[in-house]
Amino acid sequence: MLDFAKFTKYSKPGPRYTSYPTALEFSDSFGYDEYIQKLKSQDSSRPLSLYFHLPFCKNACYFCGCNVVFTSKEDKMLRYMDYLKRELKILSSHVDCSRSVIQMHFGGGTPTFFSASELEGVIKEIRSFFPNFVKDAEVSCEIDPRHIDEDQMRVLSENGFNRVSFGIQDFNEKVQMAVHRVQPYDVTKKAMDLARKYNMVSVNVDLIYGLPFQSLETFKETLALSITLNPDRFAVFNYAHVPWMKKTMRKIDETTLPLPDEKLQIMQYTIDFLTSNGYKMIGMDHFAKPEDELFKAIKKGELHRNFQGYTTKGGADLIGVGLTSIGEGVDYYAQNFKDMREYEEAIDALKLPFERGVVLNEDDQIRQYVIMELMSNFKLDIKRFEKLFNIDFKEYFADAVEALKPFEEDELLTIDDDFIKCSETGTLLIRNIAMPFDAYMKKHAASSKTFSKTV
Repeated sequence: MLDFAKFTKYSKPGPRYTSYPTALEFSDSFGYDEYIQKLKSQDSSRPLSLYFHLPFCKNACYFCGCNVVFTSKEDKMLRYMDYLKRELKILSSHVDCSRSVIQMHFGGGTPTFFSASELEGVIKEIRSFFPNFVKDAEVSCEIDPRHIDEDQMRVLSENGFNRVSFGIQDFNEKVQMAVHRVQPYDVTKKAMDLARKYNMVSVNVDLIYGLPFQSLETFKETLALSITLNPDRFAVFNYAHVPWMKKTMRKIDETTLPLPDEKLQIMQYTIDFLTSNGYKMIGMDHFAKPEDELFKAIKKGELHRNFQGYTTKGGADLIGVGLTSIGEGVDYYAQNFKDMREYEEAIDALKLPFERGVVLNEDDQIRQYVIMELMSNFKLDIKRFEKLFNIDFKEYFADAVEALKPFEEDELLTIDDDFIKCSETGTLLIRNIAMPFDAYMKKHAASSKTFSKTV
C-alpha cells in the first residue's frame, strides 16, 4: 500500500501544462500585426486544427473553470453566431484555408445549448471556408447530457462529427447539489445511447475528483456506475479550485473539499479500477481501451498534448475561433478577447479579435519539448532530445536534474544517461515533475493565487 500521506508534501500550486509557456506569460507585447504575420507565414504544407468556443450556459456549475456566458436569451446567442461567422470571413483573408483540416473541436460553455438548425448553420459555414477536411479528421464536441436531443445529435453525425465527450463529473447526488449540477444517471445514459445510435466512433466521459463531499467510497460508486456506460475513453480530472479567478467557485465551501491524501487515494483507486476493467492510462488524466488510436501514437512517440487534452493529431497549426479561444503555431500562442464587447468591436472593425499571446524564444521551445514529452508519455528520451536540439541535456538542465533528486529518492522517477522515467506513483505527480523544467516558475513561486494545487 502506498503511503499517500508522504506525498501530500508535493501538494502545491502548479500548471496543468496545456501550453508552455503557460497562459500567465501571455501579454500584449505580442501585437496584432505580428500575429497576422505569423498566420500569413505559416507553412502551407502543415495541416490545420480548428477550435470553436461556444460559450453559453443556462446555469453555472460551480466547479467550472471555463470561460462561459450565462444566458437563456436566444437573441444573444444568435448574435454571437453571426459574429463567429464574420470572424471566419476575416480569418480567411489571413490563413490559407485550402490546407488540410485534421481536427475540429466544439468547446464551451455548452455547445449543444444551440439548436440543431443553429449548429448546422455554423458547421456549414465553417466547411465553406475550410473545405478540405481529411477523411479521418477527428471532429469532436463537448456535450452536457442535460442539453442534447435527437435532432442535434443527427446534425452532428450528418456533418462529420465522430467523437463526443459527455460531462458527468460525479453521480453522487450530494456532490451534484453542492456543485449546482444535478444530473441523474438515466439522463447521461440516454444521451450516450443517442450518440451510439448516430454512429459516433468515440463516446467518452469526463469525471472530476476533488469536489465537495467526495470521498474514496463515494467516488468508487461513481466509477462503478460510469463503467456500465462503456465509454471509449475516460478523462478523470483533478478539480482546480481557483476562486480568485472564478467567482462561481466561491460558492463552494472549502471545508467540504477532500484533503490531498484522499485525492491521491481516489486517483490511485481510479487507475487500478479502470485498468482492471480493460482501460489503459494515457498521460496524467486520460484512460482508453487498448485498441484506441492513442496507444498507437504512444508506441510511435507521437502522442501530443494541447488545449483539448491528449491527441494523436500533432504537427498541426491550431486556430482558435470565438470568444477567449486560444491558437497555437510552431513558435507562438494567441488568445482572443475574453470580453464580449471587445470581441465584437474588433470584428466590427474588420479585425481578428486577437488580444494577447506569446512568441516562444529558443529556450521556450527547448523546455516546451521536455515538458510536453513528460506530460504526454511520463518519460523523456534524453538521447533523442540531444540529437534534436544538439544540446547536452544534463548540462543544460543541471538545476532541473538537481531539483528532481527528491523525486528520485522517493522512487517517483529514475534518471540515467538515456531516460527520465516516472514510476506508477510518479505519474500521479507528473505536474510536479515537469515544474523544474519551467523557467517561469520562480517568478510565480511566492504567489498562492496563480495555479491550482497539483494534489
